Amino acid sequence: MRIGLDGLSLTQQKTGVGHYTFELAHALASIAPAEEFQLVVPPFAAAKLQIPRTRTMPANLQAPHARVTAFSGRDWWAFGLPRYCKRASLDLFHGTNFTVPFWGKCPSVVTIHDLSLLLFPETHEEHLVRRARRNLPLMARRAAAVITPSEAVKREVSENLKIAAERVVAIPEAARAYFRRVSAPDTVAIRQRFALDDEFILFVGTIEPRKNLLNLLRAVNELYTTTSLRPQLVIAGSEGWLTGDLKSYLASIQMRERVVFTGYLADEDLRALYSACQVFVYPSLYEGFGLPLLEAMACGAPVVTSNAPSMVETAGTAARLISPTNFSELAEGIACLLQDSDERQHRSAAGMERAKKFSWEKTASATLELYREVVSRRQSRSA
Repeated sequence: MRIGLDGLSLTQQKTGVGHYTFELAHALASIAPAEEFQLVVPPFAAAKLQIPRTRTMPANLQAPHARVTAFSGRDWWAFGLPRYCKRASLDLFHGTNFTVPFWGKCPSVVTIHDLSLLLFPETHEEHLVRRARRNLPLMARRAAAVITPSEAVKREVSENLKIAAERVVAIPEAARAYFRRVSAPDTVAIRQRFALDDEFILFVGTIEPRKNLLNLLRAVNELYTTTSLRPQLVIAGSEGWLTGDLKSYLASIQMRERVVFTGYLADEDLRALYSACQVFVYPSLYEGFGLPLLEAMACGAPVVTSNAPSMVETAGTAARLISPTNFSELAEGIACLLQDSDERQHRSAAGMERAKKFSWEKTASATLELYREVVSRRQSRSA
């Protein structure tokens, strides 16, 4: 088979979708050396394609120049990509970021990572919500099969996009192999750079309303006003959108000097922070999977996270679960781990074991099986 995967997410600063796309493509090529895989990007973005320098590309994974006319994103999906799929004789195209070609005979699979734009529209910019309401149902119907990262999102896709359950397949993701616990000396440089105490709590992710950082600040402020605990709060991630309420609240509380914003960090720095933090907190209102949970667990961080369905699937019983809308409950969960070293050790060990249950090889194997089913069905109908 000759499979194309959407490589657009690899032309910008990588977050969840970019990591998903590269790790999946790399693992697919590694477990199926007889198949051919391509990371497909439009000509106007090809120069920005970022492949990790520390990773060796399998010989059967290529990033060819899609030499077709496409002047904008919409032109690409409507005209350029369908033409490329035909010209390159692709057997299947995988839209790894919610979108597949608008037309063409090449069968496609689409990954829908979550439905936050539909289920939590207030946490997104209005123009993106409008586009999602228009495009997501179309993409789900256009694709031969839909991949979701969790059973929770599978149910949501089936119910909200009116897609038959048998056309939706839940395939869990995994922490990258790079994320493993490192020793204390390996964390000194990053802690010194940001003047971090020995005791700090950590959040990793884009700063935007769905991540529920306002309630995290309220919870930490409650610790300051009702207990003797004084941990630093480290927020690692790029600033996203709709952050006005967060900034206003932060300016109004006394413990604001104990909050450290690091911005976007390289994997080396993230691994060190995961390994050094007393508690990793991930209180999102909603996630499709929650990759930072597994990254933190793989590095031995004790985790407090939301009891939202997808996060429960990912974390299992290894994390302490809290209601994301109850900041006092969140404060209590954080305090419990900060004050109880035995509980921290238990959560740390349980998390590392939990993370081992997921791997990109498993993700790739299940995805490859789906590819083969879709191609086989198309060939049977054409016979």
